[in-house]
Amino acid sequence: MLYNLLYPLTNYFTAFNLFQYLSFRTGGAIMTALIISLAIGPAVIRWLKKKQREGQPIREDGPETHLKKKGTPTMGGLMILFSVTVSTLLWVDITNPYMWIVLFVFLGYGAIGFADDYAKLTRSSHRGIPGKLRLLLEMAIAAVAVLSIMLLTTGGLGSSLAFPFFKNLLIDLGWFFIPFGVIVVVGAANAVNLTDGLDGLAIGSIMIAAACFGLIAYLVGHLKFSGYLGIHYIEDAAEIAVFCGALLGAGLGFLWFNAPPASVFMGDTGSLSLGGALGAIAVVTKHELVLAIIGGLFVAETLSVIIQVVYFKRTGGKRFFLMAPLHHHFEKLGWPESKVVVRFWIISIILALIGLSTLKLR
Repeated sequence: MLYNLLYPLTNYFTAFNLFQYLSFRTGGAIMTALIISLAIGPAVIRWLKKKQREGQPIREDGPETHLKKKGTPTMGGLMILFSVTVSTLLWVDITNPYMWIVLFVFLGYGAIGFADDYAKLTRSSHRGIPGKLRLLLEMAIAAVAVLSIMLLTTGGLGSSLAFPFFKNLLIDLGWFFIPFGVIVVVGAANAVNLTDGLDGLAIGSIMIAAACFGLIAYLVGHLKFSGYLGIHYIEDAAEIAVFCGALLGAGLGFLWFNAPPASVFMGDTGSLSLGGALGAIAVVTKHELVLAIIGGLFVAETLSVIIQVVYFKRTGGKRFFLMAPLHHHFEKLGWPESKVVVRFWIISIILALIGLSTLKLR
């Protein structure tokens, strides 16, 4: 918005020329979202405590150390939703269509997560809205977003799947790209949701992934850089870097309150919105497969749940892991929560570096 309002006035005040630079506006989005989240955090937490009283329901079959978290409020994702949305609208070029698609997914999945969190609180249970209904809503939002991206993306890339490590390898999926894109968005949202089980774990990993995709969006949306790296040029995609910057700033602010011991949990309100937005960004930038590398931690957490369920059913009640998702397995092994979180962050950074290497190794 500031770009649209102030940049045209450059002839009258040369300092406004700064707003043409995406790097400046991304930095502005980071700082704005950080300041907003830090400023509203205490008030939001007090309000959530007042409304929720008993806080997020804690699973009785979970790690014993989690019982002391009883009373901690959830729905802290509202802080992230507000900070990211305000900061993005303030610094982005509001005429960019991709930004509105990503925001649509971000806020839509946030609304689903909010409804799920609300259902859990009112029932005093860790079960929210019916799983089939939640999945249907997620798929509907994702389908609208993916179809819109297909129609907007030019150069024959709209329905194509790009492969990392290869310059020109594209597979045109046609209309099958819609279900593929839906799987990416819905899968990313629920993978982040499964990862959100320890203080700081999900938000730290999301910030790492957001920083990576902010760089990827900038490069694929820059004609010279994309040509030099041999990656597919997506016109107007660079503006998504502003959203990624806002997400990074809001994440830092939220981590201030979510660091162990957490004063607030993000809940499904935060995890679904963040994961869904990350999936949508991957579809826009044609880096869906790279998301599986950069977000490898989320993939591992999801696979651990799938393996646990399948193994349990096939063996008549035996467990492959001590507990799923994966982070709880290590807690059951006796690792302190903080050690699990930091080591998983390290894994996320390593995977992020591997994912970014695909930009050059082609």
